[in-house]
Amino acid sequence: MGGSRPVALCDKPEGPVRSVIFDLDGTLADTSGDLIAAANQCLQAEGPEALLDPVADAGTALRGGRAMLTLGLTRAGRYSAETVDRWYPVLLEAYGASIDVHTRLYPGAIENVEALRSAGYRVGICTNKPEGLAETLMQRLGVRDVFGSLIGADTLPVRKPDPAPLVAAVERAGGAVAQSCLIGDTITDRKTAQALGVPCILVTFGPSGEDVRTLEPEGTIGHFDELPAEVARLIG
Repeated sequence: MGGSRPVALCDKPEGPVRSVIFDLDGTLADTSGDLIAAANQCLQAEGPEALLDPVADAGTALRGGRAMLTLGLTRAGRYSAETVDRWYPVLLEAYGASIDVHTRLYPGAIENVEALRSAGYRVGICTNKPEGLAETLMQRLGVRDVFGSLIGADTLPVRKPDPAPLVAAVERAGGAVAQSCLIGDTITDRKTAQALGVPCILVTFGPSGEDVRTLEPEGTIGHFDELPAEVARLIG
């Protein structure tokens, strides 16, 4: 992987195993281009006014397939819950077939995740993307083995902001829940961490930009090079 050099950290003392869990879409990777392309394969049948814009609608894309379909159908005056339900599996199939055409890891992401691992932290993923698609994407990007766990939207009966998926991500990575933090980009991640009573670091390089500060997370980063120091500040 190219990009920034990892930030060196001192080894952690013996004690509860600290863990850092990451959201995927909009946090580790910008997946919006492939998500919008998949949605537009469905929405083109609803008329040109339903089509999503890859730039202007990136924030909606990172909230998932149903959010994209709802936006496009509403714009076209054709929204109904039944129509969303009808198109959703079609969207997932289209997305799975072209999951890594436009998707890119954010600069410095994996280098600094590796720095955390080298310093003794356990790392995992907790995403509201279906588990199978998340696994496929991380494999295609060549970084699945970096993470000790991956919990998707359908791994458990509940999804974020319920804290159970975050607990599972921590425990499957081999960490201690009380010594963990969640890295994300949305109010969903903020609420998940709050529900568990652990710190949340939100990224400001996603579509929401600096607006995430209004969610009052325990920390923010504008580049992954800032992550190790923020993690050390919050959980040691």
